Amino acid sequence: MPTYRDEAVILRTHKLGEADRIVTMLSRRNGKIRAVAKGVRRTSSKFGSRLEPFMVADVQLYQGRSLDIVQQAESLGAYGSDIAAHYDRFTSANAMVETADRLNDAEATPEQYLLLVGGLRALSRGEHAPRSILDSYLLRVMSLSGWAPSLSDCARCASPGPHRSFVGQMGGMICADCAPAGSPRIAESTLQLLRSLLRGEWDEVDAAPHAATAAASGLISAYAQFHLERGIRSLAHVSDSPREGNY
Repeated sequence: MPTYRDEAVILRTHKLGEADRIVTMLSRRNGKIRAVAKGVRRTSSKFGSRLEPFMVADVQLYQGRSLDIVQQAESLGAYGSDIAAHYDRFTSANAMVETADRLNDAEATPEQYLLLVGGLRALSRGEHAPRSILDSYLLRVMSLSGWAPSLSDCARCASPGPHRSFVGQMGGMICADCAPAGSPRIAESTLQLLRSLLRGEWDEVDAAPHAATAAASGLISAYAQFHLERGIRSLAHVSDSPREGNY
């Protein structure tokens, strides 16, 4: 069985036996990987701390029949401690890695890997409000997976905007003729914020009013969970205040 190397973000770990762990990773070139890290729970382990959630590592693996084996791990991004020290960063990071773990193998592309690494790096450095980093990640990850929301033309009939109703189950903004009865109408400031989050226009995001950030977060959360076809459990612990932790 051959060995191979790759860069990977650690998504989650599970105990195995008395000293081992099963590590789930999103890698740059090989998609999602599940591998056994032997002996990493012992205090004498040389690379146990490099295989914790939110860490980025250069790993060497041995290809096994069902699970690969981690042979080496060198740290590329030690984001875990800075994220874990702040509750709002920690909960946002958990929602991000849980979303990444929900992706199908076919969707685990190099772009997905780079997007997650960038998001975790921004969280660890406190570059923006943690909830805004999470919201931007969710919009972008949905777009990379083929579920980009329509934020201009009607998602159903393609009639040119502007439109005022956002229906996540129908793909985004919906015209008055297509919108179901009772569809929520969103403010122009919220729509502009959604566009800025998708494009990574952080000056606009950071300056957005609280009402717009709160409304956008609710829409993005519902949109992402609908298209993933099951809830993101970590979102229940994310602060409702997108401004919390904006240093």
